[in-house]
Amino acid sequence: MQPVSLTAQWTAAIRAMETERPQDALFQDGLARHLAEPVGFTLLDRHRGGGVKEFVIIRTRYFDDAILAAVDAGIRQVVLIAAGMDARAFRLDWPQNTRIFELDHAALLKEKARRLDAAQASPKAARVPVPVDLTLDWTQALLDAGFDRTQPTLWLVEGLLFFLTQAQVQKVLDTCRSLSAPRSRMVVDMISASLLRSPFSQPFLASLRREQVPWQFGTDEPEAFLANLGWTVLDLKEPGMEGAGGPRWPYQLAPRNVPGIARSWLLTAELSRQ
Repeated sequence: MQPVSLTAQWTAAIRAMETERPQDALFQDGLARHLAEPVGFTLLDRHRGGGVKEFVIIRTRYFDDAILAAVDAGIRQVVLIAAGMDARAFRLDWPQNTRIFELDHAALLKEKARRLDAAQASPKAARVPVPVDLTLDWTQALLDAGFDRTQPTLWLVEGLLFFLTQAQVQKVLDTCRSLSAPRSRMVVDMISASLLRSPFSQPFLASLRREQVPWQFGTDEPEAFLANLGWTVLDLKEPGMEGAGGPRWPYQLAPRNVPGIARSWLLTAELSRQ
């Protein structure tokens, strides 16, 4: 698999550790260990610190909650952009007639299928893997897989954007917008541009560069960035806020008006009305 695909196993390793927490786990993912081993735990040991583990745990729960809110609002078409080793199709209780499209590199999807088969896992909704290169145009591949652009869609963009250039980020999110019917939603995580500049982040960022998975994109104004691409933010949280981990976040939360702070964003947005 490509180096960036290996980070999917890292994320799965974190989810496995949270699932195996003796008490007060924020979610349960019984497939995470199957999907993580062995590389995920190696990467987890190699890149300790900086709040990444805590952020992935909080992000997972935030996305879970946002998904449930979207399906409660009637959305039945879900697209995971860079699905990685995500197991939500198997672990969440989906309404009838929900269809979940998982987009990622062909090699990753093939390896994921092998691991799921070995675990005898069965999805709880119709699941459609779609092999694509997200840095290229993937519109036709999604349409050919059965995506219905007349239906409202929930787009899940988790753990991806910071690996891309700004131009690539804009292309991904603009493609989502162009395929979206009214009432479509997006759940996405981002980092701040200040995080990329922060001296405290440099050792971690250097380790990612050595692994050939550099973080490249961040924005200090996520609401404005998404608005320019046709998305209206309904909810924005930082780890440590209520509804985003609260006391599980081990660092002090700085007020939004304090400049230069390294931040991570968790956002739910809706397709802007024309």
